[in-house]
Amino acid sequence: MIQTSARLLQLLSLLQVRREWTGPALAERMQVTERTIRRDIDKLRNLGYPIHASPGTAGGYQLGAGAKLPPLLLDDNEALAVALGLNSMAAGAVAGLGEASVRALAKLEQVLPSRLQPKFAMSRAAVTTLPNPAASVDPKQLTVVSSAIADRRQISFDYQKQDGESARRLVEPYRLVDTGRRWYLVAWDVEREAWRTFRADRIQSLPSERKKYVPRPLPAKDIGAYVQQSISRSPYRYEVVVRLYAPLDQVAAMAGPQAAALSADGADCTILRGGWDRLEYPAAHLASLDLDFEILEPEEFKGYALGLADRLARAASGAGRTAADRNGTPTPQ
Repeated sequence: MIQTSARLLQLLSLLQVRREWTGPALAERMQVTERTIRRDIDKLRNLGYPIHASPGTAGGYQLGAGAKLPPLLLDDNEALAVALGLNSMAAGAVAGLGEASVRALAKLEQVLPSRLQPKFAMSRAAVTTLPNPAASVDPKQLTVVSSAIADRRQISFDYQKQDGESARRLVEPYRLVDTGRRWYLVAWDVEREAWRTFRADRIQSLPSERKKYVPRPLPAKDIGAYVQQSISRSPYRYEVVVRLYAPLDQVAAMAGPQAAALSADGADCTILRGGWDRLEYPAAHLASLDLDFEILEPEEFKGYALGLADRLARAASGAGRTAADRNGTPTPQ
């Protein structure tokens, strides 16, 4: 049985590296009979690998695309390349791909040979991402959380609260959600006995797995909407509310759901509600939409916008910095 399994893996590997093989060529390469090759081809087909055969002396065997993805065989360099690619995608802000990348990376790291682990760690450390408004998260943390979700295991970690203080949390993890700007963990807080939404970039330590837990009903059918509602309030320093003078469908096509929650305000206006830690981010986001808008909340954002408008007006007129600026008057935050 072991010899047969090893032979099937060898045959699959050969089919993956060349577009087409003849039966005699495979038999010669593997040092078996053509009859054995035919039997092994049938076994691979039963396992879900789509192997096409063309008749005649010029025919042969070819690995094709199937209805589902069967296991892949990767050599060391290919495995490292895939792992690094998934690592970059998991840390990026490509909507819709981040969560799948984390799940795939968690699976790959689980089976990555021990001889490749140090090389993967060094390669990952050598990659630097330029800072951007999206909060950065160590993909290793995400893969640990993803594995715990799959295994239904509690995790504990140090978490930085909004006021800057840190506390140890013990949770049952259920979902990772990628908004494009940040990662969030939806989990049941064991000590507080309540559902919580955690910002992944505030997890300060590598989560450690604990005992298994019995799954409980989720707090909402639409977890994406649940997180969107949560992140528009508590996790941020500022809750910004703005009225945009454009219909909802137009604003949604330009802004998307990643930055803030949108709702119709009559037929011609849209209310944007979102959370930010620094006021320059919503100011830049709103300016990029090229739409007229009115700031409703908070007062700090109104003050920041007035200060920014004055600074831009002076910059456009060539007046430069005022005496107050040169004397160190703080800029509104």
